[in-house]
Amino acid sequence: MTRRSFLGCCLAGGAWRGFAASGRPNFVFILADDLGWADTTPYGADLHETPNLERLAREGVRFTRAYAASPVCSPTRASIQTGKYPARLRITIWREAALRGPERRAVITPAVAADLPHEEVTIAEVLREAGYFTIHIGKWHLGGAEHYPETQGYDVNIGGSVWGAPATYFWPYRGPFGQAGEYRYVPGLHLGRSGEYLTDRLTDEALKMMEAAAGRPFFLNLCYHTVHTPIEGKPELVEHYRRRIAPGLHHRNAGYAAMVRCLDENVGRLLRYLDERGLAANTVVIFTSDNGGYINVWRGEQVTDNYPLRSGKGSLYEGGIRVPLIVRAPGCAAGRTCEEPVCSTDFYPTMLELAGLKGDPKHNATVDGISFAKLLRRPEERLERDELYFHYPHYYATTTPVSAILRREGGRQWKLLEYFEGGRVELYDLAGDPGEQRDLAQQFPDVVRRLRERLHAWWKQVGAPLPTPNPEARPAAN
Repeated sequence: MTRRSFLGCCLAGGAWRGFAASGRPNFVFILADDLGWADTTPYGADLHETPNLERLAREGVRFTRAYAASPVCSPTRASIQTGKYPARLRITIWREAALRGPERRAVITPAVAADLPHEEVTIAEVLREAGYFTIHIGKWHLGGAEHYPETQGYDVNIGGSVWGAPATYFWPYRGPFGQAGEYRYVPGLHLGRSGEYLTDRLTDEALKMMEAAAGRPFFLNLCYHTVHTPIEGKPELVEHYRRRIAPGLHHRNAGYAAMVRCLDENVGRLLRYLDERGLAANTVVIFTSDNGGYINVWRGEQVTDNYPLRSGKGSLYEGGIRVPLIVRAPGCAAGRTCEEPVCSTDFYPTMLELAGLKGDPKHNATVDGISFAKLLRRPEERLERDELYFHYPHYYATTTPVSAILRREGGRQWKLLEYFEGGRVELYDLAGDPGEQRDLAQQFPDVVRRLRERLHAWWKQVGAPLPTPNPEARPAAN
């Protein structure tokens, strides 16, 4: 995207009409971890109960084709902070895996970055320069201590650290994690009490910080750890959902359902606070997830099911990258749904437009996202974009290294996936097959050729890190 087109998006019509005379809205950005597209009732969950997200959907715009820029956490979080594709940032896998270096399997995965570079301009830096009180609470996972939120534009950091998941969701939030037994803790959460739950405590801290804003516009980047493993719900809620499990349900994990319910309860607490303080009329609330739901097994149980979408976290099938997104803004088309594809790269320019800010011109010149602010008023409109790109050149339980392009042409919603092991391609038309059950690659070779050319040109344009053939790899057995 050119600098001129980016600034045109940001400045069209000036600041969002309907905010206070200052033209500086508050932002409450709520990011769940590993929450699948179908894990809440506004998106068709069958076991889970999320009445507060239902309220948010009634009062805001619910997007049905929102995408995380990556099927795993750190790259998507980097895209939110900068508005850039993970491939451009060379942050294409979570930090710990990036530090391990390339894998040597059928292909050799690329060496990639583990930290969000300070040279990038974050949304927090732009907002703080404009007078915002910038608050980060919860998961960060974008670098070591020298790259923590305090170094990336945030006035406050509570809980943000090098780690991507807590050892436990119960106070004191510390202990051994994973098979290696690494000792982890959540910094900044002192003086708790037995039985205290992490999702509740992070909300406690968020309410305190919004109060501390004391009339200044604020940006709250509230990144819950839930519903990432370990799957630990409050015992009374776990038992409640265990009794509700019945034949035919897609969601069948009571512990996970309890975590989803607690997440929803805390969204409700935030909405009530905004109501009680008279802030709702000047606050944009954004709720989304960093990637698709985790469909693998934890302690003998499948964690979630992304039905009707295919696969889950780690994969570039829809279940790995399509995420819930609900946005409430003053003057928005309350209760409407929007089917226009949007991506986590779009939050950066969207928030700038809503705040009436230009941002940094040099950074803007390579921002990949575009503002979707106009869709909040007119959800039926289209953005001036026909393509989205995804790049995961790594291995995961659900995938081998892969890259993908989404492109609409006429009534088609083409999606091409190209796997780096052998160059295998798959082609789907999401307009009639959102579950990606019918591979059309053999039927439409011209479409495959055209989309591959566009995908490869994009790799070159953004400098995407690519796997290479492994000369030591043995051919797969027939």
